[in-house]
Amino acid sequence: MSCTVGRSYIVKPGNTPSKIAQEQLGDANRWREIKKPDGSSLTDHDASNLPVGQELCIPNGSVTLPGGNGFASIISSETYEAMFPNRNALYAYDSLVTATQKYPQFCNEGSDEQRKQEAAAFLANIAHETTGGWDAAPGGRFAWGLHFIEEQNPTSQYCDASNTTYPCASGRSYHGRGPIQLSWNYNYGQMGEVLGADLLNNPDLVKSDGVIAFQTALWFWMTSQPPKPSCHAVMTGGWTPSPDDASKGRAPGFGMTINIINGGLECSIPTNDKVRDRVGFYERFTQMLGVNMGEIIFCENMAHY
Repeated sequence: MSCTVGRSYIVKPGNTPSKIAQEQLGDANRWREIKKPDGSSLTDHDASNLPVGQELCIPNGSVTLPGGNGFASIISSETYEAMFPNRNALYAYDSLVTATQKYPQFCNEGSDEQRKQEAAAFLANIAHETTGGWDAAPGGRFAWGLHFIEEQNPTSQYCDASNTTYPCASGRSYHGRGPIQLSWNYNYGQMGEVLGADLLNNPDLVKSDGVIAFQTALWFWMTSQPPKPSCHAVMTGGWTPSPDDASKGRAPGFGMTINIINGGLECSIPTNDKVRDRVGFYERFTQMLGVNMGEIIFCENMAHY
């Protein structure tokens, strides 16, 4: 079979849809424009299992996907590899790019500076949540982001038995998994409804399916949980502090994402090593993207929720 639309391309060893799109179309984010010879689109399963020798069809012209920018236009696969040289295989670049398709506003709102800051802030926080250790080389601690795929030595099954909407399944533990360390049965249940996956009965999907793993992190990042705004809103100008927020020191910026994620464990107290680690990743990643860190980087003067 040969392409009826577009030009033929034969998959080579090491190819991924994003790499092919970057090479052939100049934009890794356009990989969903690549078709099979019968004209159908690649499914997420196809994208994760490209056999060497398969024929694909590369579109002609320079039509860009709706939305234009997005995460993959800010973070290339090469930049991602440089950020996370020792990442676990679960956290593949293509899995993250695929996961972002469910949240098209991610890294796609605000100014160019804000979009880059959001990408750096998201990656900094998940890097901290999954850091596996320290490298002896100068600055080496930053080599270990996206290392752990689940909480180490959990002391609880994180089952809220009083929650009847998302009841715990027998024999299942809802300890932290994935890049944002999704925890508790009610979060697994709500996330499962969003994704159409039974995470209450199969919580290990968050540590075995890279797309699902990143989607859990993006869901948390993009979804407000009143009275908390979303991390996305505070990084892209979509949140204006109320008078009560302002009186409690809450303001847009990276520090506010820490407050949303970990509240009183890291904010409204003297800056601890966990906060310094998050800020260290953020500083490194903003430097790599050629953008400043913005204002309100820390959260010691913010009241937690």
